[in-house]
Amino acid sequence: MIFTAFERMVAMRYLRARRQEGFISVIAGFSLLGIALGVATLIIVMSVMNGFRAELLGRVLGLNGHLNVYNARGGPLPDFDVLTGTLRNTPGVVNVTPTVEGQALVSARGVASGAVVRGVRAEDFRARPTLARGVVRGKPEDFGEDRIAIGSRMAQRLGLSVGDQLTLIAPQGNVTAFGTVPRLRSYPIGAIFDVGMFEYDNSFVFLPLEEAQAFFRTGDAVTSLEIFVQDPVQIRAARDAVQSVVAGVGRVVDWQQSNSSFFTALQVERNVMFLILSLIIMVAAFNIISSLIMLVKDKGRDIAILRTMGATRGMIMRIFFLSGASIGVTGTLLGLALGVSFALNIETIRQAIQALTGTNLFSAEIYFLSQLPARIDWSEVTQVTLMALGLSFAATIYPSWRAARLDPVEALRYE
Repeated sequence: MIFTAFERMVAMRYLRARRQEGFISVIAGFSLLGIALGVATLIIVMSVMNGFRAELLGRVLGLNGHLNVYNARGGPLPDFDVLTGTLRNTPGVVNVTPTVEGQALVSARGVASGAVVRGVRAEDFRARPTLARGVVRGKPEDFGEDRIAIGSRMAQRLGLSVGDQLTLIAPQGNVTAFGTVPRLRSYPIGAIFDVGMFEYDNSFVFLPLEEAQAFFRTGDAVTSLEIFVQDPVQIRAARDAVQSVVAGVGRVVDWQQSNSSFFTALQVERNVMFLILSLIIMVAAFNIISSLIMLVKDKGRDIAILRTMGATRGMIMRIFFLSGASIGVTGTLLGLALGVSFALNIETIRQAIQALTGTNLFSAEIYFLSQLPARIDWSEVTQVTLMALGLSFAATIYPSWRAARLDPVEALRYE
């Protein structure tokens, strides 16, 4: 649609408030502000939801295998070295980590709590980038022999540092003539890690594999084999290949099955938030309709004069369409700039607000992450922008059509 200079001049003049038209311009201003806030809020919330999913997915997959192989008959998995070598030669498999995992009670300085104990070989511990890069005290090389690694929040909670002793109490005790006696063992702390997820930093203890086998009494067996593949998103092909290798011996569980409820809840929440926040833009679009209808009613005499001077119905429709579309386009661009800027600096803004108010706006105990993540998906930003522009343009059609249908004779008769 091509707008002439005359149509643009009249449309922009109608948007500038005069004394008797101030109320109409106030409504138009609120419409512009509503669209800007709606677009900005939608971009920010979608970016945060994308950031949450990406961070949680990256950290969960960085600490846990993409596929886990368990004994098909239950219990520990014997002869795992032979199976591990076979699986490492399977197409798509990057690494295989024999693991012994169980729950235990940890105790230090008179404080005790539950923990997840995971036994891995020292070379496998250092081969995981999430863990190796996450060591904040000590060194990844300090994990091994009888030295263990614990999370930073567990260390803070128990008042521990590198070199201190941590006592582990096994769930199965020793049976004696006097009853069951708890089995406990103290280990020196070789490394303290911080991976940015509260659950792991607060309750995970890594033991050398041989120590974990002795502690949980699995003998020469392991509880599972953790398998890392090249593309965890396309997990089905790798799962089928691994299943064919371990058929009859092992049971394969992929990360989507292990965390299905968690990531499904995130996806549902993301879709619902998008739907709810889109209503803000729709409300602002209805405000454009109301402001334009009031403008058409107020400008009835001007429309009649323009028609008698030769303006066509198409020109009148384009004038009012341009007036309403200008509000929508300006509000959308303003919201786009505001939303993208906020999403790119959301962690800095959070820290500033926390410093000013003295409150914790993002508790790691609740949200699992220590920082507020945001990842902008430009295809979603484009979708939000086009939706806002589409609603804004659609909101101008009916008032513009009403203005074009106005009879100049009837309009002048009642002036």
